[in-house]
Amino acid sequence: MKRNSKVSTAVIRRLPRYYRHLSELQETGVVRISSSALGKSMGLTASQIRQDLFCFGGFGQQGYGYKVDTLKEEIGEILGINRGHTVVVLGTGNLGRAIIENFRFSSNGFHLLAAFDVNEQVVGTQIAGVPVYHARDLEDFLAKNPVSVGLLTVPISAAQEMGDRLTAAGVPGIWNFTNYEINFNPEKVVVESVHFSDSLLALNYMITQRELDAKDDGGRENT
Repeated sequence: MKRNSKVSTAVIRRLPRYYRHLSELQETGVVRISSSALGKSMGLTASQIRQDLFCFGGFGQQGYGYKVDTLKEEIGEILGINRGHTVVVLGTGNLGRAIIENFRFSSNGFHLLAAFDVNEQVVGTQIAGVPVYHARDLEDFLAKNPVSVGLLTVPISAAQEMGDRLTAAGVPGIWNFTNYEINFNPEKVVVESVHFSDSLLALNYMITQRELDAKDDGGRENT
């Protein structure tokens, strides 16, 4: 698959969905799939899938479809699954601990190296085999260990400071779970922020609209 530096954000956001879905198909023994069948199972059109994949080169054959394992491998290469990226977690409270214990970093191309906190009760321990160091030792650790991503689950009051420390140490990516909009120079660091409240509010909107539509339909039926 050729690299395309002008791929739209919308296409990039769909790539992990393709990779995940192809992994599920592979696990169930599916060897080959057409664009129409893949689109139907993902809630996309066959045309959309073909357009997305065309951004990275030609795939599949007319009337022949895609080889699931090959397409998964190609998309994984685009996503950097095999580039040996590493991650550290800053903050081992309830959310940080849950992510360390349950998220499959290795399946997404990352090796979880360590966690950092200021709580003396957890510093020096391990969480699911991951060593926890004091936050004051962050720069020393980063100087000795190349880190691709810093995962932030610290309190909002510490989000910017910890992000600044990661950036100053040359960490190129931040996965931000603090629900705080961190300000950085995009030329130095890539920030992916996860806002649980945004997702819940979007769900709230969709539920509300469905309820209003149902009420309107009921009103029309009674007129």
